[in-house]
Formats: sequence, structure tokens, C-alpha cells
Amino acid sequence: MLDYGKEAVRYDASRGGEPRAVAAADAVLSLLPPGTGTLLDVACGTGLVTRRLAAEPGLRVVGVDAAYGMARMAADRVPGAVVLGDSRRLPFRDGAFDAATAVWLLHLLSDPDEAAAVVGECARVLRPGGVLVTTVDKAASHNVGSDIDAALAGRPVRSPVDGAARVGQYAAAYGLTRAGGARFRGHGQGRSPRSTVEDLRRGWFTSVPPDSALADRFARRLAELPDQEVRRPDPEFALQAFRKPLS
Repeated sequence: MLDYGKEAVRYDASRGGEPRAVAAADAVLSLLPPGTGTLLDVACGTGLVTRRLAAEPGLRVVGVDAAYGMARMAADRVPGAVVLGDSRRLPFRDGAFDAATAVWLLHLLSDPDEAAAVVGECARVLRPGGVLVTTVDKAASHNVGSDIDAALAGRPVRSPVDGAARVGQYAAAYGLTRAGGARFRGHGQGRSPRSTVEDLRRGWFTSVPPDSALADRFARRLAELPDQEVRRPDPEFALQAFRKPLS
């Protein structure tokens, strides 16, 4: 996994910046029930999405992130509303929030048990009737049918811990029921052949060791593609919402 403390300084520029954050926040807000007053943004990162959520009238937002570099940047964007904390052991009381979000988090976790623990913690801090909104199938969102996808065909791919069916199972285990979904565009995140090679060498593709012969093979395939600097279509990310029962 990437070191997200160190990644903080380049995170926004490499992940679609403000346009992507606006799209993500608007999609999240579309899934919140009327009257939502408090929201916990779990793994808030640099706070771009958190800031946009906090701008919603009548919504008080708290962000939490385990990476100091990320949390520090988020705290500058949403002063007084960001804490350092582990998503598997959230530092908040039971039933403290009307809603919780986990955007671009579950896919980073090492195994289903860890992902389930995060969903469980989000369920714990929700009040009865509260809603959890999370991204699902993050890696698959980048498969847009381009020549880059063809060049990467055959690489080992682990079963995603954030697969939609799996996330539904995690939620059900903690009594949460499905409450809708939404999609949003990852503005500025379309891959170019050259940027994909850079991601390969940085360990972005977790099942392909960056300095391995396998990485070399995929890098050669990518280097043979035309339009090395031209970005292919943007990904479209998926959100699912889950509601905590009233009783």
C-alpha cells in the first residue's frame, strides 16, 4: 500500500482535484436523508471532499484520518473539525452521527475482515436510522475498455475487498440495510500510457510488485501504445448507501 502520509502533498493533483471532489460530495449528499445534521467523513484524506460536504447548509461535518500528513491538510481546509484516528477503532461514542461516509477507503484494506471491521465501526457511531455511504468496486471503475486496459489484461487481480456484494454482506452483518446508490465521474483521472507506467512503478497495482519482471512486461506493453500522454476516458465511481434500523 502507498504511504498516504507522504502521498498527501501530491494526492489532490493526481486524483482529479476540486472537480472530482465536487462530484463525489454531490453524489454523497444525494444519498443522505432529509434532516441529516451530522456526518462523519471516515478516511477524509486531504479534506477536499470534507470541505465540500461541510459547506452544505445545516450539516456539521467531522473528518477523521489515520495518516498525519493527510489529516493536517484536511484540518487546514476544515478548521476544528478533523481528528487523527483509525477507521477500525473510531474515536467517537456510539450513535454520535446521523451519517458516515467512507469514500475511497475500503479498497485499500488488506482483507475482508478488516473492511468488515470498518463498516462495523461506522455502524456503531451511527444513530438509529442513520446512513452509511461508501464507494464500492473502486478498481473496476478504472476499467473503461481502453487500449490501456487491453495492455494490462492478464495481470493478477485479487478479489476486491470492496466488491459490491461483499460490502453488502459486511453491512448486513451489522444490521444495515441497502438504502440506494449513486455514481459520479472521476474528473481528470483518465489514464494515459505514461501515467499508468508511473503508477505501476509506484506500486499502485498492488498485485504487481513494482520492480518485478511482471511489472517490466506490462511496462513494455504500455510503452508500445500510441498517444503516450493522452488520457483515456475518466472512470465512473459507484456509491452504495446503507441504513441503520430505527430499533
